Amino acid sequence: MQSAMTMSLASPSLTIAPRSDCSSSTFLTSRSLRFCGLKREAIFGLNSSHSAAARLVSSSSAAVFSSSSTKQRLNLKVSASVSNDNGTPSKEGFDYDLVIIGAGVGGHGAALHAVEKGLKTAIIEGDVVGGTCVNRGCVPSKALLAVSGRMRELQNEHHMKAFGLQVAAAGYDRQGVADHANNLASKIRNNLTNSMKALGVDILMGAGTVLGPQKVKYGKAGAGETVITAKDIIIATGSIPLVPKGIEVDGKTVITSDHALKLEFVPEWIAIVGSGYIGLEFSDVYTALGSEVTFIEALDQLMPGFDPEIGKLAQRVLINPRKIDSHTGVFASKITPAKDGKPVIIELIDAKTREPKGTLEVDAALIATGRAPFTEGLGLENINVQTQRGFIPVDERMHVIDADGKLVPHLYCIGDANGKMMLAHAASAQGISVVEQVTGKDHILNHLSVPAACFTHPEISMVGLTEPQAREKGEKEGFEVSVAKTSFKANTKALAENEAEGLAKLIYRPDNGEILGVHIFGLHAADLIHEASNAIAMGTHIQDIKFAVHAHPTLSEVLDELFKAARVKVNGSIRVGMQFAGHT
Repeated sequence: MQSAMTMSLASPSLTIAPRSDCSSSTFLTSRSLRFCGLKREAIFGLNSSHSAAARLVSSSSAAVFSSSSTKQRLNLKVSASVSNDNGTPSKEGFDYDLVIIGAGVGGHGAALHAVEKGLKTAIIEGDVVGGTCVNRGCVPSKALLAVSGRMRELQNEHHMKAFGLQVAAAGYDRQGVADHANNLASKIRNNLTNSMKALGVDILMGAGTVLGPQKVKYGKAGAGETVITAKDIIIATGSIPLVPKGIEVDGKTVITSDHALKLEFVPEWIAIVGSGYIGLEFSDVYTALGSEVTFIEALDQLMPGFDPEIGKLAQRVLINPRKIDSHTGVFASKITPAKDGKPVIIELIDAKTREPKGTLEVDAALIATGRAPFTEGLGLENINVQTQRGFIPVDERMHVIDADGKLVPHLYCIGDANGKMMLAHAASAQGISVVEQVTGKDHILNHLSVPAACFTHPEISMVGLTEPQAREKGEKEGFEVSVAKTSFKANTKALAENEAEGLAKLIYRPDNGEILGVHIFGLHAADLIHEASNAIAMGTHIQDIKFAVHAHPTLSEVLDELFKAARVKVNGSIRVGMQFAGHT
């Protein structure tokens, strides 16, 4: 999951950052639900008995019931969850106030926010709740990456000796690793389902199709279909792996990320087509489990799309020391699966001249060339909507635009299907933004404030513009761009963890302190990026955020030092970031 991102063989695909590692208990705590990205009210109805309501009343603090309006909302939600009824009927004669097509992270986030706003809500799902992120994407991939991280650490004899630790040869059980990923996906899927049921969201199983304004049908082929009406409709159907022409996927030796997450075997030598987020993460997994990796990248350098300076450092740490080689500036024009005792055969051509560049013979090939929107069969022709490279056109408020350039009344599209930013949390944020609009509050999501992360070891994270993008913008709009940097090698916590390889980079306007972008490579970079992301979202400038206090010693001080290193001109003078004793 920013400006519109194009999908091509050469472009990196963004992995979907997971919402959480959630508790698997039947009655979730508010803490575990928070990690799931679920609303606090989701705990009310996970046990559809009146005792659940009793627990709610007895355990709620006085602060929760500080206003009569809050009491009314809570009472409504408890009643809905206990009776398994979706609140009050739509006030305008529709079956629902809001119908969402797609129960992935985006649809889930929109549904929960809609119920919080008092909307009678239904969500239609033709496959399984959780969508790509939970079932075939970020959640199981993070389970595999958790394994690869531990394997990598245990195999690093020098690293362990630095702690004074002695570890015998590390090994792994392939099926056990695969089960870990599958079990995690199952837990999160159940949690998402329970949270929606608890709040009274109707989950309607079957493929959804838009019939016309405010009308949808759903059902399974041969099993009958049902037509329902809604005041507003959100399309949230997500994406599928993009497989270029000439590549034959058999699901065994030539695979997409969907297949790779099952980890049915670990090849001795695997080619990964594409060195973006998906490719990098799987290279981390496979090399930790003993595979040799060959990257095939259409652009002239690996890791396209990352800030060049961060990408250069990451390549030195994540690729050069590992059993990874690469072919850049080439396309995989044809890939033939292994059969009859023959290996996987990959035919390469020059990305510019299209001249043959030889062949590769490997044990397996992973196609990591990006993702394509899943928008077929939605009935878009019924509302005069034409996709653009498969994506549904929308405006800045996610309102669907028809073939004549007009807004389709009461129809919105969020997430991968609109192509604005192909990240699960971006889809959720877009869904929440739409719900705000349909309930009377105008809201526009600032996509430049949405962070992204690559969960390699160490991690890479970013928000906002890269340095080249910022300088191009500055030249066009007539402002100066400055850069500040801090190293993890100056951070006490990183040194204590013996994980001091890393860099944080701030791109900003020195004239007013506006944060244009932040890029981090290092230990827990995916967690650290949110301070910068929130600052951009809230319009906080450097001269203000540098006064924030960070606990010592923590990795958060990497950002603390980064903001203090910036030099902002205020009233003609330069204000230099402060340095405090005790920070390293």
